Amino acid sequence: MTSLTADATREESMALKTGVWLMSLGAVAFIGYAAIFLARNFTDSFLELGIGAEQVSVGKTEIEAFSPSLYDYISHLHIAVSGFIAATGLAVAALSWFGVRRGYMWAWDAAVAAPVLGLAVALPAHYPYGFDTVGHLGLIYLATAIFVVGAVLAFKALLETRS
Repeated sequence: MTSLTADATREESMALKTGVWLMSLGAVAFIGYAAIFLARNFTDSFLELGIGAEQVSVGKTEIEAFSPSLYDYISHLHIAVSGFIAATGLAVAALSWFGVRRGYMWAWDAAVAAPVLGLAVALPAHYPYGFDTVGHLGLIYLATAIFVVGAVLAFKALLETRS
């Protein structure tokens, strides 16, 4: 009987570890996306990943020539948004790795709530303006999918340990 309990605990532990690892990987991928976002601001690309002439009819040079202050404003938004995406990724990775891994449900709640809030605010604005390209949102969708699989695995493991 004892070996069955030990095996079940080991399996639950493995499910939690896998879930936490995937949650953390998804969160680190958010940071990677933010780094790409930030870097493009300082290149000739200027516009976000996956946004091209089909979505925005002018580029960095034309925006800067039209209005240097508008260019500076857009640049500052790129920098700020990339900072918030990276900060969310870091917070979610820390919550997952140090809180969820230790079995804290509050850490799971916070780790899931942060990206849900960010995506719930940011994603809807992409669709009416045609900014919903695979090149633009694909990496975020991939990171989110990895994170969600991890969150589901971790949640199930956390619930099983409470029973």
